[in-house]
Amino acid sequence: MKPAFVADLKPDTAITSFFLVAEKELRSTRGGKPFLRLDLCDRTGTVEARLWENADAVSATFAQDDIVKVQARVENFRGKLQVSIDRLRLAEPGEIELGDYFPHTAENVDDLYRRLTAHAAAVANPWLNRLLQAILEDPLIVPRLKRAPAAKAMHHAYLGGLLEHVVSLCDLCKLVSGHYPELDADMLMTGAILHDVGKLDELCYERAIHYSTEGHLLGHIVMEVEQVGRVMDGIEGFPAELKILLKHMLISHHGQYEFGSPKLPMTREALVFSFLDDLDSKMGAARAALAGDSGDELWSTYVAALGRKFLRPEAFRKQSSSSDRAPAQLSLTARAGADEET
Repeated sequence: MKPAFVADLKPDTAITSFFLVAEKELRSTRGGKPFLRLDLCDRTGTVEARLWENADAVSATFAQDDIVKVQARVENFRGKLQVSIDRLRLAEPGEIELGDYFPHTAENVDDLYRRLTAHAAAVANPWLNRLLQAILEDPLIVPRLKRAPAAKAMHHAYLGGLLEHVVSLCDLCKLVSGHYPELDADMLMTGAILHDVGKLDELCYERAIHYSTEGHLLGHIVMEVEQVGRVMDGIEGFPAELKILLKHMLISHHGQYEFGSPKLPMTREALVFSFLDDLDSKMGAARAALAGDSGDELWSTYVAALGRKFLRPEAFRKQSSSSDRAPAQLSLTARAGADEET
């Protein structure tokens, strides 16, 4: 078993354990001395690390996405945990269990995929239905869609996270379409299924989750508009106005310019979907924060993307109940004492 996970790390302790190298940079101090800056991760989280001695030589022995064994000291640096590495070497295959290093959806991905294809099959518009089948039956897309994360850090940032996020959105779209009959339910559902398909290429996720070169340069919105556009162009007779409406949903799904949306949502379906996508991503971030170990019974860790912590209501109610009972017990004790005096 892995000796220590990221979630186990405490300041002012020494550790010897194995970690996946999520990021690797060879830097120099102001004095020109090289050092290594690393992000080390496992399925419980990520921690920043530094190696100060023999950085050039050690750097040549491993690469990003390798799993390494480190002997190190855990320190508190500017309010954050940081690992100062004394020794580092490449891990041997027999020393590691890959499941220790890659966070994964708790859902069954095959069940999720069946739910996704059922949503797609229910799309009645024949052009949108053909588009969805062409993408969801592509043998180059299916295995990646079952594995891809939804993000590097913000929400559903684990293997299978994208599929979990998309199916959740499909469920929401079905509910909302029933509540607002004026919506084009087929367009809304198609947007939900395809809105993040560009992330299959924007992110790398064979080991650590990070951005591809294309992802850095273009981003998933540009990538998916091009990809979906090519598929639509390959379907003879695909209506031009339908292409424009769907492309608008894709490019506006972040909802606001400051969130990276090239255009604001300007159809009912695009507007509704932008809110649903925002809701599901924020709920995913809140869920992850509350599931983590913050060291505080009442509060989650601080979620930088949302600018807040989250209260654990169950612990709060339990604490409040205990506080409410205490005065009552004290009152009974005091009354008994008064009765004895009389």
